[in-house]
Amino acid sequence: MKVAVIVAVALLALTQGSFGQEASEVEKIGEYITNLKTQIMSSVNAQDLQSQLEPMAAQIQEQLKTFATTLEEQVKPMATNMQAQLQPMVESFQQQMQALIKRLADETKALGQ
Repeated sequence: MKVAVIVAVALLALTQGSFGQEASEVEKIGEYITNLKTQIMSSVNAQDLQSQLEPMAAQIQEQLKTFATTLEEQVKPMATNMQAQLQPMVESFQQQMQALIKRLADETKALGQ
């Protein structure tokens, strides 16, 4: 509808003007109107495209949230289980390191005496 109004106004302006205008000026006006129409059409197409893509983007975002929630629900128990299995190994390693450090400290003291 915007395009029809613009074209009608342009045609009215052309018919109101003097008929003695040079052909080159009429061609320039015609090119201007064509360029204007093209710009308006691309703007309308971009707006249509944006209005079509916005619901899709919202839908994809919602699906990603659902996927993330599901993934978290699946990974959390595995992580807890892994931590429970690793905790005794970490504690054992820590005790071994403390014993090694104590032994090295004792040997260092013995050498210093």
